[in-house]
Amino acid sequence: MVRTWVLALAIVTTACGPIAYVNQVTRKASDSVEAARQVQADKYAPYWWTRATQYLHQAREKAAHSDFQGANRFGRLAAEAGDKAHDEAIVAAKDPSKRPLEQGPPVAPAKDSGAVAPAKDTP
Repeated sequence: MVRTWVLALAIVTTACGPIAYVNQVTRKASDSVEAARQVQADKYAPYWWTRATQYLHQAREKAAHSDFQGANRFGRLAAEAGDKAHDEAIVAAKDPSKRPLEQGPPVAPAKDSGAVAPAKDTP
């Protein structure tokens, strides 16, 4: 009886091991990305924000394909990038000199200069 319980416990823990670890890593990564989102990392730390969100997406994709080792690796990278995005966004929100360069709205060069298209000659 005890031997059956030990065998059943061993099977259950080894079968759920990769899934539990992926959940832990991707949950940590999700929490890290969400924390970065709350401090507007997309605005104040766009490099790390993009990196974190793309790594999180890749971790979820790897997990969906049962590549748990790859999912764990991308999950850890997403968590690290999310933490970095969070930290940099907090600093940039307080200090304007630490912010990324502000770029104006994308405008076509012809429309920006106020140039007018030449009139066509009609025969």
